[in-house]
Amino acid sequence: MAQKPLILAVETSSRTGSVAIALGEKILAETSFSGPARHSAELFPSIRQLLARFDRKLQEIEQIYISIGPGSFTGLRIATTLAKMMHLAIGAKIVTVDTLDCIAANATGLPVSDTQNSILVAPILDAKRNQFFTAVYQYTDGEIKKISPDSLLTAEQFFERFTADDQSIWLLGDGLLYHLDKFKSENIKFLDQKYWSPKASKVHSLGWQKALAGRFADPLTLVPNYLRLPEPEEKLKQQTS
Repeated sequence: MAQKPLILAVETSSRTGSVAIALGEKILAETSFSGPARHSAELFPSIRQLLARFDRKLQEIEQIYISIGPGSFTGLRIATTLAKMMHLAIGAKIVTVDTLDCIAANATGLPVSDTQNSILVAPILDAKRNQFFTAVYQYTDGEIKKISPDSLLTAEQFFERFTADDQSIWLLGDGLLYHLDKFKSENIKFLDQKYWSPKASKVHSLGWQKALAGRFADPLTLVPNYLRLPEPEEKLKQQTS
């Protein structure tokens, strides 16, 4: 039987980042950064500490899984650059995972008492300018399935698109720190805040399934899924169009 690969999972798309190392499907350890926006300062020290804890070296990492977006422009660039560097330096294979999928996966296994069969779940990530990134998922019997694509919306657009049939939607995601007051409705419910942030362990669990299917990213064409251009690029595009 082939030895299971040593895997590094990185989540830097949201406010509080995290990293994890795993051996195949088994997480060995995960650590979160000490506070918001600490990605640049704590990413490499956290990786070194986790590897040292298990007497492993960076050169032993065979696969790296990253959260590809949407999310923080800076955080996404950090993860993408790290993945490309590790591919060039040590040949690590890259797997990318949708950030909203990672957040939605936090709902898997949660008991929800006010529904008989299934609920709708929607992660909320701040996109500034009174907008947020979101997608909607159907959560049934512990299984979660995306039923709408990643979108950039305002609260008004969200209500128009997803609450017309009066079905309850459970929200999570640290974008609620900025947009919570916009979702005052009988149909809107909120998961506990401890489930809001994407985690490196979820990046790993979703990435492992893609790796088993051979769905590795091409490092030459790898770019973050910004879902919209960063503000300076957007302004430049408007000026030149």
